[in-house]
Amino acid sequence: MKVVILAGGLGTRLMEETESRPKPMVEIGGKPILWHIMKIYESQGFNDFVICLGYKGYQIKEYFLNYYLYNSDVTIELDKNKVDVHYSQSESFKITLIDTGINTNTAGRIKRIKQYTEGKPFMLTYGDGLSNVNINSLLDFHHASGKLASLTTIQMPGRYGQLDIDQNGIVSRFQEKPDDDGQWINGGFFVLEQGIFDYLEGDMDQIQWEKKPLLEIANAGQLAAFKHRGFWKGMDALRDRIELEDLWQKGKAEWKLW
Repeated sequence: MKVVILAGGLGTRLMEETESRPKPMVEIGGKPILWHIMKIYESQGFNDFVICLGYKGYQIKEYFLNYYLYNSDVTIELDKNKVDVHYSQSESFKITLIDTGINTNTAGRIKRIKQYTEGKPFMLTYGDGLSNVNINSLLDFHHASGKLASLTTIQMPGRYGQLDIDQNGIVSRFQEKPDDDGQWINGGFFVLEQGIFDYLEGDMDQIQWEKKPLLEIANAGQLAAFKHRGFWKGMDALRDRIELEDLWQKGKAEWKLW
């Protein structure tokens, strides 16, 4: 099954890192976050990727075109124009890199890769989210649901302390940043049937996947939610990149399933 990754956005909330490179190329532990996402899938048996390119997409192309050399021991004889590869640690990725437009929104990007899904169900995720989600359990859930689309839903940690206050203004209970606020949100890691393209008809270039097509799929009763209670972290801002890097360096990267 093919895995489609949305990797074309501007990453404006991470401008410290994305002014010179696309957001999926921002590194965690010396590797682009895009590589980490692909490893999550590969480690669970899925290595056929379609990557939707946009902003500075040529950098992603160059990275994978040179990936074999980046991960090999080589001897280079400049006068003979000769390169000997001694050892390679390259992954078993099969990668299709598609230019989906610099300013195209997510619905338009998905529409533009329809032909590369080969008329079959496929998976979809964002190029900035890491998780230890069980992909095969997600697939089983999707097939059992019989719906056009399934998404992985997660509960975000609370951002602020919660207080119970009586009528006299006395605090009877204080909980610092509760584990969740009971709200389940979209965590990406979709499984999609070909029928979702019926919701992408017309000009989708300025339409966000979540704002119109996914909303219409949900309103039609064709969206299922796979509850994931494990690790999930999106890299939306510099503090998120710093946190992910810290987890990696401390050996606490729960998304590292390989």
